[in-house]
This record gives sequence, C-alpha cells and structure tokens, in this order.
Amino acid sequence: MTFVPTTQKASVTAAHLRTPRAAAIAGIVFSVLLMTVLVLLRLSAPLDPLEPGAWLETSSNRVWFALNLVPFAGIAFLWFVGVLRDRLGGLEDRFFATVFLGSGLLFLAMLFVAAAAAGAAIMVHGARTDALTQSSAYTLGRAMSYGIMNIYAAKVAGVFMITTSTIAIYTGLAARWIAYFGYALAVFLLFGSGLTDWTFLVFPLWVLLMSGYIIGDNLRRPSRTEAISAE
Repeated sequence: MTFVPTTQKASVTAAHLRTPRAAAIAGIVFSVLLMTVLVLLRLSAPLDPLEPGAWLETSSNRVWFALNLVPFAGIAFLWFVGVLRDRLGGLEDRFFATVFLGSGLLFLAMLFVAAAAAGAAIMVHGARTDALTQSSAYTLGRAMSYGIMNIYAAKVAGVFMITTSTIAIYTGLAARWIAYFGYALAVFLLFGSGLTDWTFLVFPLWVLLMSGYIIGDNLRRPSRTEAISAE
C-alpha cells in the first residue's frame, strides 16, 4: 500500500473542490461569445437562405471572424455542462441525465456543422469568386446552414433548457423562477424559432442567467474545504 501524506491529499482535494467555482464562469464566456457570433452574423448576412450571396463581397471578413469564435464558444459550453453535472453530484437521475447530456452534445454538434458550412462558402468564394454564388452548391450549403441553426439546433436547445429546468426544480440546481423562465423560453424556441431574426439569442441569455446564479450561489455558500477547515 502506498502512503500519501495528509498535506498532499488535502491539497489535491482542495484543488478539486475549488474547480467548480472557477469553471462556472464558462457559462458566461459561452453566452458572451455566442451572442457576439449571432449578432455579427445577423448584421452581416441576410437571414434569407435563398439570397444571392451579396454579403460575400461586403461582409465576409466579419462573418469569418464570427465563425472563428464558434469553437471557443463550444469549448466553454462543454465546461458549462460539466459545471451543471458537478453541481448535481449524486442527485443526477439517469433518465434526465441522458436527455440533458445528449441534447447538449447534439446542440454543440449542430452548431459546429452549421459554422463549418458557412465557413466553407467563404473559403470557396475566396478561390472562385465568380463561380460560387452562381452554383447550386452555394444555395444548398446556405440553406443547410440556415436549417440546422434555426430549425434543428434551436429546438434541441429548447429540449436542453426544458431538461435542465426540470432538474433544477427537483434538485435545487438553481432557483425555481429561473427554471420556470427557462420553460417559457424553451417553448418560444420550440414553436417560435422563425418569428424574428433574433429568436436564438434567448438560449445564450438563459445560460448567462443560469451561470450568474450559480456563481452568486457559490460565493454566498462556504465551500466544503472551508467548512472542513472550520471544523
């Protein structure tokens, strides 16, 4: 049997217990990055998937910058999901955990695919300026990117919000009013994703609200490390 000094075990445990407090900021980072991406895309390219592609001449650099923020937003979202699971601990239910984790990963995959399709159009346009917008491949890629984000990803994000809100109500993961607010926003995403150009912003705004609550709750409550030291 290998003997581990008490001080070394305490330092490892303390480092582990402090991680969620810092990692909770990941939700805020995700929200800010995704909102920045969505605003830049909405201001640079028309929402209509069948538009002729005039934005490639005037706003491709701004769109390219926005698309390069997407991977960092995705990484931050993974950290946010990890924070929620860490906060649940042993209260995590298998059914809700499966839907929660599955919808989060599926949303992330759709976000990356849509960004890759839009980025491919910009790359091809740089090599074949005249031919791209006149081809059916551009129309297909543009429509696919639109459909993935505004139809499928929006509804999967709604499922993620419903599942997370349900978990929050039954486990105390977050305040009940945040959970009920999440239900309302999720219904809006599920059935009203095509009503306005800015509908999808409700998802990062809700994640921002959830992350802010978790950070505030962590600051209000003493950590288990501090409680052990006090004893």
